Amino acid sequence: MALVKLAIAQLNPTVGDLTRNAAKILAFSQRAAAQGAHVVLTPELALCGYPPEDLLFRAGFHTAVRTELDKLCAALPAALAVIVGFPEEQDGRRYNAAALLRGGKIEAIYRKHNLPNYTVFDEERYFENGDTAVVFECGGTRFGLLICEDIWGNLGPLTTRPQPSLAQLRNSLKNGSGRASSWDAHAPRQAKEAGAEVLLVLNASPYHMNKSATRHAIVKERAAETGLSVVYCHMVGGQDELVFDGASFVVNAHSEVTHQLPIFEEALALVEFDGAAPRPGVCAPELPLEAEVYKALCLGVKDYVGKNGFPGALLGLSGGIDSALTLAIACDALGADKVRAVMMPSQYTADISWIDSREMVKRLGVRYDEIAIKPMFDQFLGALAEDFKGRAPDTAEENLQARIRGTLLMAMSNKHGSIVLTTGNKSEMAVGYCTLYGDMAGGFAVIKDIAKTLVFKLCRYRNTVSDVIPERIITRPPSAELRDNQKDQDSLPEYEVLDAILALHVEEDRSAEDIIAKGFSRADVEKVVRLIRINEYKRRQAPVGIRVTHRAFGRDWRQPITNQYHG
Repeated sequence: MALVKLAIAQLNPTVGDLTRNAAKILAFSQRAAAQGAHVVLTPELALCGYPPEDLLFRAGFHTAVRTELDKLCAALPAALAVIVGFPEEQDGRRYNAAALLRGGKIEAIYRKHNLPNYTVFDEERYFENGDTAVVFECGGTRFGLLICEDIWGNLGPLTTRPQPSLAQLRNSLKNGSGRASSWDAHAPRQAKEAGAEVLLVLNASPYHMNKSATRHAIVKERAAETGLSVVYCHMVGGQDELVFDGASFVVNAHSEVTHQLPIFEEALALVEFDGAAPRPGVCAPELPLEAEVYKALCLGVKDYVGKNGFPGALLGLSGGIDSALTLAIACDALGADKVRAVMMPSQYTADISWIDSREMVKRLGVRYDEIAIKPMFDQFLGALAEDFKGRAPDTAEENLQARIRGTLLMAMSNKHGSIVLTTGNKSEMAVGYCTLYGDMAGGFAVIKDIAKTLVFKLCRYRNTVSDVIPERIITRPPSAELRDNQKDQDSLPEYEVLDAILALHVEEDRSAEDIIAKGFSRADVEKVVRLIRINEYKRRQAPVGIRVTHRAFGRDWRQPITNQYHG
């Protein structure tokens, strides 16, 4: 049997940019052919980007997709078999599909069988299920096609939990769903019955922490069940709040990982098959969690700014840890020359905030400006003096300062075109420790899904790469600096406690009583759960932000604003 060389094209497409996506597929295919590849595998919906959402309801979109697919087919090297993910429209029905392009024609089309409809996925809104296997031969080896959820089968929703083991997955199926075993993924079985010797899986599976371990576990189990090798080709890149991590891999029939592509970057890798067995190849090293999350945030910023055509980014630098982390990410993602930091001190701003901010921008080499807001604040207070008369200062005056800062940043954004990056973290967003039209004003929320305790870890990690965040920013007690001697913990539990409660309630859907039973203070739990509930209206108005957990505010979190259920 001849040696077959398969190329994994780990691509970063842009949703809707059909011509450039097709050009990228062609360029990667030509590179693969020059390296002797016989087959090229691209990610799920690589031609249009993922997720295309309601673009799929437009007839013109499907016409344009088919035009680009036909042009790509004609341009590819004739002897090369290229599998391209694309949305197919046929007789008024839409499918998440993969086309086998070879010899200048569309040789076959596979339609995704299992459509995910949980967490960030809502494919049942757009697509019909396929039900037919597609197997093709190259060099004497028979390859079967699958798309993403097809390899997971009906396990999909279970894998949204952090780091489930195979035993947990099996037990969930046995005890929770009424199914007898995890062998409920019919598409791999169908492909094997149709003669497949190797499974090729096109994927666009958004990143969250620890997800790669679950992917490996599922694919290894499929390999063991079918006795087939599996090639898992995964998309990379940022798309709105989603980030795709790449890290494509190959598992042989013995459930051993033979190839692992880099995480969070485009790549092309060649896999040599002796018949149905992949020869051992290169495995990119795994990253520590903090390094992995930091790269995810950088890629999310880079692609959101770049794919939307912004010339750069600006943010308010306060001397605190959240804005420091956001600034470091922005500079690493975009380059310091495309980032601007603005310090807007008030009479409550500590001297160390000025000193540390100036030191950090010096280390990064970023443009830095200072605009004092006290004169504006005093004018606002003067205008409101009659209305506020007889009322003690409270959050109205505090929020006014934040809104002055938000207004200044948005004015600069309008004038210069750069996008405003907001600096609020997940802990603050959860309990409403943020100001509408103030620190929430902006276009992209970089650390929106990062708990405060993880913010500290990411800053420590970044300083191991190069020392850009002054130590005092990391070690000083967090403060919004909107009144004299203010500290975050004046209003909130300690962040270790707050984040633990948030993880249980937001990410695991645990009730207040469940959390209290784990040993947390009733007063803390009831306060935090109440704050989460009453601040939903704020979160609905927050800018989109990068998702790194399996339960982020946004697509994953759909709570009613008007809500009188307090259980």
